[in-house]
Amino acid sequence: MMQLVDTHAHLYSRKFDADRPDMVRRAIAAGVTRMYLPNIDAESIQPMLDLEAAFPDNCFAMMGLHPGSVQPGTYEQELAVVEKWLGEHTWAGVGETGIDLYWDKSTLEIQKISFARQIEWAKDLGLPIIIHSRESNEECLELVSKGQDGRLRGIFHCFSGTLEQAKRMIDLGFMLGIGGTLTYPKSELPVVLKEIPLEHIVLETDSPYLPPVPHRGKRNESAYIRLVAEMLSEVKVLPFAEVARVTTANALRMFGAEAKR
Repeated sequence: MMQLVDTHAHLYSRKFDADRPDMVRRAIAAGVTRMYLPNIDAESIQPMLDLEAAFPDNCFAMMGLHPGSVQPGTYEQELAVVEKWLGEHTWAGVGETGIDLYWDKSTLEIQKISFARQIEWAKDLGLPIIIHSRESNEECLELVSKGQDGRLRGIFHCFSGTLEQAKRMIDLGFMLGIGGTLTYPKSELPVVLKEIPLEHIVLETDSPYLPPVPHRGKRNESAYIRLVAEMLSEVKVLPFAEVARVTTANALRMFGAEAKR
């Protein structure tokens, strides 16, 4: 069975409380041998670390502050917690961070402060940064461009931009995280991804969110990443095995895991 990597999954979510170990084992049985866990805020840290401890060869935690958790009066405290933990544990990456203008545009300025600070931490630690850019591709590209000094790398999670934006992200040293939205009937991703070399793409689920067809409306889980890979093989007119091989190699290289296999 071809190995796959889920580069973005919130498997510590309470939505998995009833069957978390079985869910992780289903993913492993489906060939998803590595699952990367982006942090949300202070409350998600311990559940995330508990999952990593339970599956140390398969689940890999990352540390960051989600833009949706950047709120006036509390974001500095949240960032202090992130900074403290970055110095006390080995992490696979920094994130998820970035800017979200879908839910709350009023916090844009403090979201920028939070994102810029996490960019600096990622560079200082030599870790990839995981970027949330919902309705904010241009704002995120501006900050990444400003912060890029040759040390910055990472993934634009749940990519949903134009071909021109995709090329700019790649030129800045980033990969595109592609998940279940690729399978949606009205998705514009197939048109964009036809023009993007596979070497710039990694797979993700964003579990428990954004389940691929035919699981829309239900809980997503890491095992379903095979459905994303199958759709990508159709879009790229490539064998499934080639999509699995290249996207897995991309993920291992991004997270510095090639030498640890």
